[in-house]
Amino acid sequence: MVKQRIESIDVLRGVIMVIMALDHVRDFFHIGAFSYNDPTNLETTTPILFFTRFITHYCAPTFIFLAGASAFLYGQGKSKKELSLFLFTRGLWMIFCELFIVKVLWSFETSYDSFFLQVIWAIGVCMILLSVLIHLPKIVLLLLGLFIISSHNLLDGITLKGEDFSSFLWYVVHQSNGVHLGNFSVYVGYPVLPWAGVMILGFCFGEIYSKGFDPILRKKLLLWIGLTAIGLFILIRGINLYGDMQPWSVQKDWIYSFLSFLNVSKYPPSLDYVLVTLGPSLLFLYFFEQTKNQITNFFLVFGKVPFFYYLMHLLFIHTFALLSFKLLAPVNMKEHDFGFSLGIVYLIWIGIVALLYPFCRMYMNDKARNKDKWWLSYL
Repeated sequence: MVKQRIESIDVLRGVIMVIMALDHVRDFFHIGAFSYNDPTNLETTTPILFFTRFITHYCAPTFIFLAGASAFLYGQGKSKKELSLFLFTRGLWMIFCELFIVKVLWSFETSYDSFFLQVIWAIGVCMILLSVLIHLPKIVLLLLGLFIISSHNLLDGITLKGEDFSSFLWYVVHQSNGVHLGNFSVYVGYPVLPWAGVMILGFCFGEIYSKGFDPILRKKLLLWIGLTAIGLFILIRGINLYGDMQPWSVQKDWIYSFLSFLNVSKYPPSLDYVLVTLGPSLLFLYFFEQTKNQITNFFLVFGKVPFFYYLMHLLFIHTFALLSFKLLAPVNMKEHDFGFSLGIVYLIWIGIVALLYPFCRMYMNDKARNKDKWWLSYL
C-alpha cells in the first residue's frame, strides 16, 4: 500500500511534467510566441490558446507542492538535522542549476550578463527556507503556510520601480521585476514568498502519506480538501474583492467572461491561482491513488526523474526549434517571425515527449539500481 501511495504522487508529478512541456513547446514553436503575445490576453487570444496556457498553470504549484511532500517523505527515518542539511544543500544546487545550466538551455548562450530567475531558482530558495522551518512544531508550520497563501495578496499594492538593493529584495519576496547594473541584469520571474507558502503546505501534506496513516482517512482528506479549495476559489473569485490582483470582468460573450474568471495571476501566484490549481491536483490524487495501468506507468517514468526530465526537455525543445528554423524558415526571416499553428505545436509536443520517454526510463532504472549513490538524489 505504501508503494502505491507514493506512486500516485509520482504519477501526478509525471502528468504535470508532460503538461509543462506543452507550454515550453508553445514558447519556442507557436507563431507569434517570440513577440511575447500573451496567450491570456483576452483582447487577442482565442479560447483554445487560452486553455493551452491555462492548463500549464497547474505545473509550477503542483510541482512545488509535491516537492514539499517529497521532502517530508524523504525525511522519514532521518533526523531533522539530516533532513535540514539535505534541503539546504539541494536548495543551493537548484539555485546553481538555474543560474548556470537552465539559463544556457533556455538561451544557448554562455554569457552571464543577465539572469532570469524562474521556477528552479524559486524551488531552491524555498528548500533553503524549509531547511530552517522544519524545526518548528508541525502545527505552527501548517498555520504559517496557510497564513502566507491566504494573506500575501494584501501586499499586492506595494509596488517598487527602483533598481537599488532594497527594491531588488522586494522583487525577490513578492513583486516580479528586475534590476539593471550597467551591463548586468537580473529579472525575478518567481517571487519566493507565496511559493514558500506552497512548499510549506506540501511538506505538511506529506504527513498523510507517512507509513501507518489510515488510507481511508487519507482519501477522505484528499476529497474534502480538494473540493474545499475549488469551492473557495469559486466563492472568492466570484466576490471579486480579494484573492487576485487582476479582478475578472464581464466580456463580449459568456465564453470570454468565463475566461476572465479563470484568468488568475501567476507572477506572483495569487490565492485564487493556488486554490484553482492545487484543488484539482488533490482530487487527482484521490481518484488515482490505487490506479495502476499502462497509462499511469507511462507518466510514472517522468514523475520519478523530474529534474532530469526538466533539463532534457529544455535541451530537446530548444534544439529542435533551432533546427526547424534553420531548415524551414525562408531566407531573411527573423526568428521572432517564425512559428507554426497551434495544431502543429501540439503534434511537436507529443513527439518530443515520446522522444524523451526512453531516456527518462533508462535513467529511472539506472537510478533505481544505484540507490547507494547519494548524488543521484540531486537529479
